[in-house]
Amino acid sequence: MAALLGVVIEASDVSALRAFWGAALGWQPSADGSELHSPYPGRPMLRFAAAGGPKRGKNRLHLDLAGGADEVARVRALGAEPVDIGQGAVPWAVLADPEGNEFCVLPHASADDGLAALALDAADPAAQLPFWQPRTGWEVVDRGAWGVRLRHPSGTGPTLVIGPPAAPKSAPNRLRLAVSAAGSPPGCPAGSPAGSAAGSPEAELVDPEGNEFEVW
Repeated sequence: MAALLGVVIEASDVSALRAFWGAALGWQPSADGSELHSPYPGRPMLRFAAAGGPKRGKNRLHLDLAGGADEVARVRALGAEPVDIGQGAVPWAVLADPEGNEFCVLPHASADDGLAALALDAADPAAQLPFWQPRTGWEVVDRGAWGVRLRHPSGTGPTLVIGPPAAPKSAPNRLRLAVSAAGSPPGCPAGSPAGSAAGSPEAELVDPEGNEFEVW
């Protein structure tokens, strides 16, 4: 069955970045310490892995947290810093975690576990939709000039927002989506191999716009 399992986050200091996000979201680590899980079963989780090199360029995938000024102050106390990625005057806060991974705090969003959305840059959301929808098993709940929004059929948990602008890509994304191995129904577009990881038990592929993702 198609499923969006979570987000893989590469880190130079895995334990420190995991601790930051655990505190930011209030999520608990898995038994082996490699993952963070929402208090609500079945939600996308976060898995942390050692980075192959330093972060270069803006990530094309980021997390959106729910909250206003108090939440911004709280995550800044944990080690987040404001960052300018050319967003201009927007009603949300754009921050970076201790390793420079961009994320947003959205004052008008709601989330029962802190995570409001997963945001994937896309130059052509209409072309990306038929690739990602069958792999996640999520449903379209909104769309517009800004892109398209998907959510789990239960109507709970974060949304997946696919839309412009797409940042130039000069290196592998430090954040990438992970989907189930059964998430490629017949007839849906295939991913392309991304380096030597393709064909391994946890294959790394790229979507039509070159974004790495994993299949577990």
